[in-house]
Amino acid sequence: MQSELRLDGVGRRYGIRGPWVLRGVDLGVPPGTLVRVEGTNGTGKSTLLRLLAGIDAPTEGRVTGRPRTAYVPERFPPALPFTAAGYLTHLGTVHGLSRRAAARAAGQWLERLGAAGYAGTRLSRLSKGGSQKVAVAQALVAEPELLVLDEAWTGLDAGARGELERAVAERVAGGGAVVFVDHDPGRLAGAPDAVYTVRDGTLHRRTGPAPAAAGPRVVVRVQGPPGAALPADAYRTAASTEETGPGSHTIGVPASHSDVLLRTLLTARPPWHVVSVHAPEDPR
Repeated sequence: MQSELRLDGVGRRYGIRGPWVLRGVDLGVPPGTLVRVEGTNGTGKSTLLRLLAGIDAPTEGRVTGRPRTAYVPERFPPALPFTAAGYLTHLGTVHGLSRRAAARAAGQWLERLGAAGYAGTRLSRLSKGGSQKVAVAQALVAEPELLVLDEAWTGLDAGARGELERAVAERVAGGGAVVFVDHDPGRLAGAPDAVYTVRDGTLHRRTGPAPAAAGPRVVVRVQGPPGAALPADAYRTAASTEETGPGSHTIGVPASHSDVLLRTLLTARPPWHVVSVHAPEDPR
């Protein structure tokens, strides 16, 4: 069972006498949670994410409960001696997949992100957008327990941005944890379980109501099996739920997360019946 990642009294500085970038950081990231990190440039957001991903070690304090982690850095190194598919397959095997399973997962993620056309292209010849799609795919290919995203949406086209949002929803709904930084304040708005701000080298949890989810939303009406409760993963994906009768629920969900919600309901045991799916302004 996946454990909670914890940072206790963590500080980080570069060099023996260098200034502290972060200090006194206490943070828990339980399974099944989505965490947003905010802060102005140079405050230490990327350093925090590197500590969470295990790329950097703390100068003081301790990190415990290390889950299987994947990381999308702010800058992806493209000058590696691989094709896109070869690189993803290689990393899949590093994470414990068989070569066949890794190659299959590589193809699936390249397809989902709209990058299947350059599976055989060397990384050094990819455009910035193509490199970013590979950077995202390498973090998703082995279904990590903790996904750490540092400005991962930057450089992606609209289709790939939406696909990454769906991938985040899938990870959280499946019991994984996701921590992300993004320059767009509306990114996954309303979805995070917690929002933290890095300020003056310390971490502060934002309190108060979460902002409403940005972007289009759909409403899903479902009917459950007799006596069944709405699956917990459906609650994690939904923006709002309302029980309208015995076993009947109306669920509001960001459009980018709707397929994750439907998959959760239809693959439940026993499965739920989806009565309708529509936009709120749709009169049906």
